[in-house]
Amino acid sequence: MKFIHGLSQWAEQRSAWLVLFITSFGLECAALYFQHVMGLAPCIMCIYQRTAMWGIVLAGLLVLLFNHAVTRFLALGLWAYSAVQGFLVASEHIEIIEADDPFFATCEIFPNFPSWAPLHEWLPSVFAAPGDCLENSWQFLSMGMAHWMQIIFAAYFVVFAAVLLARLIDKKAF
Repeated sequence: MKFIHGLSQWAEQRSAWLVLFITSFGLECAALYFQHVMGLAPCIMCIYQRTAMWGIVLAGLLVLLFNHAVTRFLALGLWAYSAVQGFLVASEHIEIIEADDPFFATCEIFPNFPSWAPLHEWLPSVFAAPGDCLENSWQFLSMGMAHWMQIIFAAYFVVFAAVLLARLIDKKAF
């Protein structure tokens, strides 16, 4: 019970949200390093995963700027939604890469962002998708980028679930 209470208490502190912000922002910086320094062109699925990670970055930033029960509640929702969406996109990306017939395993060419937020037009160096979804040249421990992103988004969701459960068990408001 001490661990649950401690986790619940920590979720009210800016330091917890700073950890969320730093880890997710660090991953965004790593993605830009892979793209602009290592020359790995992101595909549309990569860009959608990048967008989901930006949701986690914004969740952390929201509470860093305005630490209040309402903003923590909104940030938890954004964190969970972004982690789930990122996991689903990474899973779909893995299916495309591992498809038996690569002719039918394709993805979109242009990002499908809302008309009111054409991120690929506003920030093409971050959100344009010149790469191929079947490209899987980068490997670490026998896994490609999509596999690692699936693990990372799953980890973010597990941590979210632990925080939410700790808050509920400890009977605290958000």
